[in-house]
Amino acid sequence: MVQLTLRPVRTAAPADDDQLAELDRSTWSTLHAVLPKPAPPYEPFFGERYPPEDFLVVEADAETEGGAARIAGYIRLVPPTPLAANAHVRQIRGLAVATWARGAGVGRILVRAACAEARRQGANRITLRVLAHNDPARALYASEGFAVEGVLPGEFFLNGRYVDDVCMGRALGPA
Repeated sequence: MVQLTLRPVRTAAPADDDQLAELDRSTWSTLHAVLPKPAPPYEPFFGERYPPEDFLVVEADAETEGGAARIAGYIRLVPPTPLAANAHVRQIRGLAVATWARGAGVGRILVRAACAEARRQGANRITLRVLAHNDPARALYASEGFAVEGVLPGEFFLNGRYVDDVCMGRALGPA
């Protein structure tokens, strides 16, 4: 297992844009991405649909670079719709862990932080969607109490084959 000194999870800030954009590009993979691989010119990471307050980040103190902290991963947490009827639900819509930080528990820390933040926001349920062939992500979510609640067969056509979209969710107990 990778040994990193992780800082507490925090909400992203506008100043994180460049690091998060680089993290997003460097972790792009058909294992989890349904959009084409990013190509220059790159758009800013944050925008009207993707404000900093939707993202939780965890930093690791780097032993190089004079001990400067680097973002090791992020998770995006949003209401699934603007409807009052499901304001009690939050949805994970993105999770990325830097290659150099994998194996240190960053993904698990972020999933737990997203659940805690969802509870803090008043949610009592959290959901997500994950590609069926993304076994590492599915195992992480299952180990954190998420259950498969539905499958959309052949929802995406990626790399010449149809891929199922798996809907997962879990109840959130009290904080």
